[in-house]
Amino acid sequence: MKIRRRAKKSPQTFWDHLAELRTRLIVCAVAVAVGAAVGLVLYSWLLDNFFLPPYCRVLESQGIDRQCNLVITEPLDGFRTRIRVSLYVGLVLAMPVLLWNLWRFVTPALEKSERRYALPFVVSGFLLFGCGAGLAYLTFERALEFLISFGGESVDPLFSPGAYLGLITYMMIAFGIGFEFPIVLIFLQLANVVSPSRLSALRRFAIVGIVAGAAIITPSGDPVSLAALSIPMYLFYELSILIGRVLRRSRNIDS
Repeated sequence: MKIRRRAKKSPQTFWDHLAELRTRLIVCAVAVAVGAAVGLVLYSWLLDNFFLPPYCRVLESQGIDRQCNLVITEPLDGFRTRIRVSLYVGLVLAMPVLLWNLWRFVTPALEKSERRYALPFVVSGFLLFGCGAGLAYLTFERALEFLISFGGESVDPLFSPGAYLGLITYMMIAFGIGFEFPIVLIFLQLANVVSPSRLSALRRFAIVGIVAGAAIITPSGDPVSLAALSIPMYLFYELSILIGRVLRRSRNIDS
């Protein structure tokens, strides 16, 4: 009886990687589109129950007695705003799919023992993104109050949907991406690009870089948002060093 030998799987070429990247980008685009369709349907509910309450509370705290409505100054303003917010919602809802496809794309470059981190990577990435977006939403009211009061008592806030909703959604996306910072550092340590001891030695430069990066990605530029993002990112920096040391010791790699 002849025994069939299993043919060894040939390594992927550059074009194979390119084809896989195209396929995964299409899957991610479809996931974002489906999430955007959900955001398009829920836009009015999100506007009344999620996006406008911080603005209403700020007007009340400032003693401004009027309805917290957004003002359209251009005919296409409302249409553009609805599409933009729907895309942001689609990006948030599709985040697990995006993270999973990102992990599956880099899996061939990892060892077999490292591929078991797929589920923790996706779950932790989604949770961290959600925590970052939630923190941005919770601190947005303070940031908006600072920005309005900084303009002086003679300035009456009257925002357009594009400016206001663009600011709050962009801040939530920026905070969510910023909270992915520890995952990137842990992955770099597992890939032996950088070691925990090297990260510890670069701590002073990291503090400056984190504050500068937080100042760049927070569009409002207020100190509340800057502190709300830079402090957790530094704590994540320290936490990633500890996790990196534990993981590298489990693989018998010097830190």
